[in-house]
Amino acid sequence: MYYTQNEKILQVGEEKIIVGIDVGGEKHYARAFDWRGMEYLKKAYVFTNDAEGFAGFFEWITGIMEKSGKETVMPAMEPTGHYWFDLAKFIQDNGMQPVLVNPLHVKRSKELDDHLPSKNDRKDPKTIAKLVIEGRYAYPYMPEGIYAELRQHRTTCAAAQKMI
Repeated sequence: MYYTQNEKILQVGEEKIIVGIDVGGEKHYARAFDWRGMEYLKKAYVFTNDAEGFAGFFEWITGIMEKSGKETVMPAMEPTGHYWFDLAKFIQDNGMQPVLVNPLHVKRSKELDDHLPSKNDRKDPKTIAKLVIEGRYAYPYMPEGIYAELRQHRTTCAAAQKMI
């Protein structure tokens, strides 16, 4: 899927909730915004990188959808290492389309807001969501079926070769 920036901006409409997710090794931080950048809750939602944490994240999103009356969610994250794979797969399996933002864009955009290059788990999800609202995102390739198995086996093979 290739879309121009204007087409991407048009995909972020009034009916969508944009969820910026700061992906971490053990914990993820999420914040929800409307298409204009207004935040639904003032506090970031923290969840763990496991099935229990993902289930809580889904309940959190569902609750915001019910309260706001919005129909769809656009979860966005920066692809940090391999930690985003499981979360993106969970998001896709639950009927949502994950999107990715460039980590370099996140770093540079963050500095525009407060003139500080420091990383902050509360600040990153907001920056990620703002980049999506501006149309600066991409759709990841998420293999399914045998192709997903091939990717998993290749990762396992590479890890085994490093041990030799």
